Amino acid sequence: MNTSALALLPNKSHDPKNQGDTYLKFKFAQQIPAVLPMSKAQEFVLLAPERLTAMPNMPAYVMGLVNRRSRVFWVIDLARLLGLAPITTNTQHYHIIIIRNQQTSLGLMVQTVEGVVRLSAESIQSPLGQVSSGLVPYLSGCILQQQEILLALDAEAIIRSPLLQGRLETNS
Repeated sequence: MNTSALALLPNKSHDPKNQGDTYLKFKFAQQIPAVLPMSKAQEFVLLAPERLTAMPNMPAYVMGLVNRRSRVFWVIDLARLLGLAPITTNTQHYHIIIIRNQQTSLGLMVQTVEGVVRLSAESIQSPLGQVSSGLVPYLSGCILQQQEILLALDAEAIIRSPLLQGRLETNS
């Protein structure tokens, strides 16, 4: 699946009341729902496990390297990086969201990608007191919806995580 495939994901923005910025909605770890701004989600890929090259002597949250479109980048288990239960790895394919800042591309292995949603800036609240304090540095906030709390992830904070700095070097 490539960037144009993001357009094929279910889009819940047909409701006129559902205005705002677009976010990629997904679940990671034990069915924990989260969103990333579409401006930071470069691509969503279904990746066969054999395309992921494991590297020795890396932390458990580093799943390995991927070569995609002549670019090499790291893939991490997002849940494990955030101190949660790891993604199940005995599967036919991995769900990878590729995020990017000016210098780095990084693949985030997640449980499932659910589609694109629109959220208003006013709906994003402070995560303090809503979620575990260990998650707070990686969040721009959280969104309280009818049946769930969506974690609004901060892609830049994930890429700049002290757990990743100095460990993951590529030519991305």
